[in-house]
Amino acid sequence: MSQELVLIEDRKNSLLGRREVKALFRGAAGKLRKTEAAEQMAGQLGVDKKAVIPINLFCETGMTDIHATFYVYESEEVAKKQLPRFRMLRTMPKADRKKLLDEEKATALKAKQAAAAEKGGAKK
Repeated sequence: MSQELVLIEDRKNSLLGRREVKALFRGAAGKLRKTEAAEQMAGQLGVDKKAVIPINLFCETGMTDIHATFYVYESEEVAKKQLPRFRMLRTMPKADRKKLLDEEKATALKAKQAAAAEKGGAKK
């Protein structure tokens, strides 16, 4: 499933430490996921796929081409500092993302229960 990938623009944003790449996937409308697009872009640019963050993928009405915008960071840590958390979560596989969110919910619930128990014990 290899669509033609055409790089339209490749800018270096030295202030934020990233490359901003605009590309065109020919004939890929409805057939390409963001994660697959990021993998293809990483292969095209010769960088680690974890450093490539898909920002926007869109099609024009009646066209089969996908216009895409990617941010390519020097490292994953820099991306985590600059981008909102949901962008990083979207790049994770679904199973890993669900596991991480469930663990966070469980720790928050335990903390809430401990706070309630402590507050209830202080009143007596």
